[in-house]
Amino acid sequence: MIKVSELSKRFANNPVLKAINLNVKQGEVVAIIGPSGSGKSTLLRCLNLLEKPDSGIIQIGEVTLDCQHYNHRQETELRKQSAMVFQHYNLFKNKTALENITYPLIVGQKMDKKQAMQRGLWLLERVGMVDYANQYPITLSGGQQQRIAIARALAVRPKVLLFDEPTSALDPERVHEVLQVMLQLAKENITMIIVTHEMEFAKYVADRIIFMANGIIVEEGLAKSIIDNPQNALTQRFLRQLTDDIDFQI
Repeated sequence: MIKVSELSKRFANNPVLKAINLNVKQGEVVAIIGPSGSGKSTLLRCLNLLEKPDSGIIQIGEVTLDCQHYNHRQETELRKQSAMVFQHYNLFKNKTALENITYPLIVGQKMDKKQAMQRGLWLLERVGMVDYANQYPITLSGGQQQRIAIARALAVRPKVLLFDEPTSALDPERVHEVLQVMLQLAKENITMIIVTHEMEFAKYVADRIIFMANGIIVEEGLAKSIIDNPQNALTQRFLRQLTDDIDFQI
């Protein structure tokens, strides 16, 4: 479903992605982990051209794009293949939950308004938010907003769902409700790439885990294998830091 070849990106003189190669199969759930600044989110944003890569080849589904030579039509076609769920929801504040979902259908896909409403309500039902269809984001918790954002991403029937740390802005008690929705999607054979710090979730939901550091893929493998028995010293150190108790001295 996804094939990335020699993907590179730099900001000014700082190389953030260094010739990344990545393959994701149809229906596979891949979690990307790693320290801050490792290039995880940049990789995700390059896949749908929110960030423009400097070089490399991106293929999603049947659409292939050479990052150094492409036109507007090719860019649009690649973007249609995926949908992204952001860390901070990115909902329209002046639109209801239902309107947030129907807007890309009516405006972007020229769908009939009644049909878009039906699809929107069905998607809200899927994420457990149909009772909040007419509420505005400001009246909803972070977890509720994120579930609406997931429904909005699903609305355009993408071939791939991209999640950029979808729970990191949530209160701890709200994390579970979003992870439950993502777990259900994983069971439905939807191709997903998830940048996350939720190691237990990654271990039990992802088929494969990729560990990134310093702009490269350092280690990848079966999720349980990477979490329980990492081979690379950088991966071992990263996972150890997440589990070590903090020793305060006052």
